[in-house]
Amino acid sequence: VQLQASGGGLVQPGGSLRLSCAASGFTWDDYSIGWFRQAPGKEREGVSCISSSDGSTYYADSVKGRFTISRDNAKITVYLQMDSLKPEDTAVYYCAASSLTAQATAVMTLGSIGMDYWGRGTLVTVSS
Repeated sequence: VQLQASGGGLVQPGGSLRLSCAASGFTWDDYSIGWFRQAPGKEREGVSCISSSDGSTYYADSVKGRFTISRDNAKITVYLQMDSLKPEDTAVYYCAASSLTAQATAVMTLGSIGMDYWGRGTLVTVSS
């Protein structure tokens, strides 16, 4: 099982980045995919999720209206489009897969403990 997050980098405030999470080694259609982030000195927090059961999505209040999650089943990849980035978005971003059959909000209610597989993170730095 492998999840590989990519697309991080340095961007100025107000800029955009698109993160990708490529998966292999498990039945893609059965797993919801979540994005988490961890800033230095802070706890990991759930950012977004897309459900495998009904395609529903979840966004943390801090990113709602700025981030968009999408899923390309043909490419076995989930994307996180991040617009209007702020310095407080600076963190290592991780993607994770959950076998829970539920709406995205319910999946993310469990947070990290609801995830079965984790990828290595990608660093996003928002700074001028």
